[in-house]
This record gives sequence, C-alpha cells and structure tokens, in this order.
Amino acid sequence: MNFTLLVVVLLTAIAFVGIVIALSKAISPRSYNPQKMEAYECGIPTRGKSWMQFRVGYYLFAILFLMFDVETVFLFPWAVIARDLGIAGLLSILFFLLILVLGLAYAWRKGALEWKE
Repeated sequence: MNFTLLVVVLLTAIAFVGIVIALSKAISPRSYNPQKMEAYECGIPTRGKSWMQFRVGYYLFAILFLMFDVETVFLFPWAVIARDLGIAGLLSILFFLLILVLGLAYAWRKGALEWKE
C-alpha cells in the first residue's frame, strides 16, 4: 500500500496546527497584571484559598449524569428510524437499554446516587 497521501495529509495537518498556534501567540494581546492571575468567582473577590478539595461524590455524580445523558442522546436517532430497522433494531436497542439499566442499578447499589453532606 502507498501511504504517501496519508503522510502528506498528516504533515499538512500538523503544519497547519503549528502555524495557527504560532500566529495566535504572535498577534494576541498581552497583559501582565497580577489581578489577572486571581481566581474569578462570579465577580466576587475570593476569601481564603481558591483551591480546595471537593468530595469525590460530586465528581461521581457529575460523571454518572453525563454518562446517562449521553446514552439517552443515542436513543433519538434510533427512534427516528425505528420502523426501518425491524426486529433486529428492536433487539439491539433493548440490549442497549439493558446495559443502561444495569449500569444504573450498579451505581445505585454502590451508593453513588446518595447525596451525603
């Protein structure tokens, strides 16, 4: 197989990205201000340390929300062409929903959906 075209496309892409990054660094305005490096929180000056640890439950809850949200987005294209897919499409989406429900049951059983203060 001849990979010449692939190499040319990859090198062109790398060169284009490099040129765009260099150009943006060259023409972007610069402002060296100590206030610019402060954490910004809704226009209110921060009190205390801006960097603090959060409980892992917040992250886990957010990841679970995103996971189930994205999976339900996949249901829309299926629903649009559901009649054209026939029984094979129905079985595949039922398998998909089974995996989704099993994931929800697993998260529920592990206590990931419990909001503890």
